[in-house]
Amino acid sequence: MQITPDQWILYEWRGLALNATVAFTWLVMAILTLGSWAITRRLSEGETVSRWQVALEVIVTMIRDQIDQVGAKDPHRYLPFIGTLFLFVATANLLMIIPGYSPPTGSLSTTAALALCVLVAVPFFAILQRGVGGYLKSYIQPNIIMLPFNIISELSRTLALAVRLYGNVMSGTIIAGILISVAPLFFPVLMQLLGLLTGMIQAYIFAILAMVYIAAATRAERQVSEPESQQQGE
Repeated sequence: MQITPDQWILYEWRGLALNATVAFTWLVMAILTLGSWAITRRLSEGETVSRWQVALEVIVTMIRDQIDQVGAKDPHRYLPFIGTLFLFVATANLLMIIPGYSPPTGSLSTTAALALCVLVAVPFFAILQRGVGGYLKSYIQPNIIMLPFNIISELSRTLALAVRLYGNVMSGTIIAGILISVAPLFFPVLMQLLGLLTGMIQAYIFAILAMVYIAAATRAERQVSEPESQQQGE
């Protein structure tokens, strides 16, 4: 049994190997790109809109509302990044219903790349909101002794993001393979339905955790400065 799609070599030429992780990652990106182009090329602001546009508006609204509930000041600023993370992970997991498909999120290299995107996005949005000095100042709060601990915390939560998604998807694939080998007539349908639910949950958790990290970094100074401004007003 292949534990990760990295072990599944689809094509090899002169020492260059194309594994399932790379191939299915590009497949997911192609589906999202073509799907977004097909849906958005005929957007309408009138009373008559297509069903695809209605579905797109519902998805965008739900993601925006979730970002707002996390506590972000401007949900529209983070919507493209968080929405892309959610749609990629969700699509990659939902395609498991296709026979022969192996989700790229079952590879640690893919989940690590997604976690690195979050690692870069946190300081990026924080610097946009608070400036370079304000963001770097958060690493020595409440005092400079906390500097190494804050750095370790930043790196460890990135590792946790990657390992959590990888572990859940990989373990689900292994369990499905075991159950299908035991009862091939009953468990395939049940595992497909369970896989759809689990895939959506994992996509939601990954996107929400990413937004929580970003929101915490962008609003940290605002929480500190509000009491100071109240004292000055008194």
